[in-house]
Amino acid sequence: MKNDAFASALSQLEQVQKLIKIDKNIFAQLQSPQRILEVSIPVKMDNGNIQVFTGYRSQFNDARGPFKGGIRFHPDVNISEVKALSAWMTWKTAVVGIPLGGGKGGVIVDPKKLSENELEKLSRGYIQAIFKFIGPNLDIPAPDMYTDPKIMGWMLDEYEKLAGFHIPGVITGKPLSIGGSNVRGYSTAQGAFYVLKEAVKKVGIRKDATVAIEGFGNAGAHLAQILQKNGFRIVALSDSKGMIVNYMGLDVEQVKKYKEKTGSVVGYPGAEKIKHSHIIAQEVDILIPSALENSITVDNVKTVKAKLIIEVANGPITPGADAILAKRNIMVVPDILANAGGVVVSYLEQVQNAYGYYWSEEKVLKKLEQIMKESFAYVWEQKMKHNTTVRMGAYVLAINRVSQAMVDRGRM
Repeated sequence: MKNDAFASALSQLEQVQKLIKIDKNIFAQLQSPQRILEVSIPVKMDNGNIQVFTGYRSQFNDARGPFKGGIRFHPDVNISEVKALSAWMTWKTAVVGIPLGGGKGGVIVDPKKLSENELEKLSRGYIQAIFKFIGPNLDIPAPDMYTDPKIMGWMLDEYEKLAGFHIPGVITGKPLSIGGSNVRGYSTAQGAFYVLKEAVKKVGIRKDATVAIEGFGNAGAHLAQILQKNGFRIVALSDSKGMIVNYMGLDVEQVKKYKEKTGSVVGYPGAEKIKHSHIIAQEVDILIPSALENSITVDNVKTVKAKLIIEVANGPITPGADAILAKRNIMVVPDILANAGGVVVSYLEQVQNAYGYYWSEEKVLKKLEQIMKESFAYVWEQKMKHNTTVRMGAYVLAINRVSQAMVDRGRM
């Protein structure tokens, strides 16, 4: 049976409630999104036929600021997943202390099967369908799985056509030429690296630690490069087609070039032939799930050998598996902290859009590092205070911040 993503999100919320006992009226409101949109997007395909796609937007909570969250184009998009991701975005923006709420969007589509023309029509159609419900002071979309700066550019252009004026802050993750921010392209990976550096100190892992990364997409590939440059040994990488391993260390740049040429890491000539079929079972110091949610479950968690897990994907560990890892004293830095670099730089992009003044890469990196390091310290403080896991420390911090904003608004 496929794990229900929103059921997982609610299960985490219930665990936090046992620890901190927030007001029952606040807790009741945090169990469902404030608004769910389901839209039909008719697209005239290249063959002249109209295909109708289903799109969603979940606006979970805006007590701390406008809804914020990505748009994913994927065949497995469903309402439970979108609701869960919007809840996690709410906790994510709160845990890093930025004045935004949480939202998420998605369209059920395999973008690899669309021509560029069809993809553009779909992107513009989605914005036409949700136009009245987004804006820089209402809900700010961003890229997510299988969406990118080019798609954000189309979406921004469509929104501005409908609005009748320029308003770059409505969407983040845009190309630099139309109001994007430096660092945004690798911000999730860079933020994860800053958090990983803090976590390594707590676990006592040596400098040349071995690392396995599940998912060699945007975040996974950038993080592999950053880690290799900083002395970590990348020994296992995987993508949707399979895995490669070399315990002497993989050359990340060469793997990237190989994947660009062949479409997968599988078959990379610098890899060894191995028996284990799953990357999470590899003998490494640090495991980084950076693919889809629910990749570590009660069925495979016992094969995990890492000392530290950094969740770069959203919800890669099910609650049941998480409990087993906690019993085994394997530290997990949760997604709502580990992958928050993307939303932090999205927020910085919005600030720059509002100013009409843009910062250098160095300045953005400095601000990102400060926010990620401070957030880790606050999370660790809550972990110690409540004698709990890093995940629960992050949730306690985030949910306390959201509930305080709701109390201060009189939403009780």
